[in-house]
Amino acid sequence: MIKEDNEVGMMEAPQNSRPMMSTVVHIQPETVMPDYIVWSLFNTIFFNPCCLGFVAFSFSVKSRDRKMVGDVIGAQSYASTAKLLNIVALVLGLLVAIILIIYFVVGTFK
Repeated sequence: MIKEDNEVGMMEAPQNSRPMMSTVVHIQPETVMPDYIVWSLFNTIFFNPCCLGFVAFSFSVKSRDRKMVGDVIGAQSYASTAKLLNIVALVLGLLVAIILIIYFVVGTFK
């Protein structure tokens, strides 16, 4: 009988004098930051003077990669460069298109 009491006592959970340790994981909310990849793709296909649309697309992809890794500052840097290149590519592309339209319209009236 005494031997069975000892075995039952050993089956109980061990009593530790140490406090329970816990782990807290802080999940930061995802920051919404544009990477301008759609705009860059549009400029690459339609307005690509001096390959500025393609360069903007590559910076947009780099920005998206940096964002996925968690490098917010690097992603912002690449995104701002892509935005600037997209603006320049769009303006130059529109100017070239307008000049060509004017040239063909004036050329047909001569």
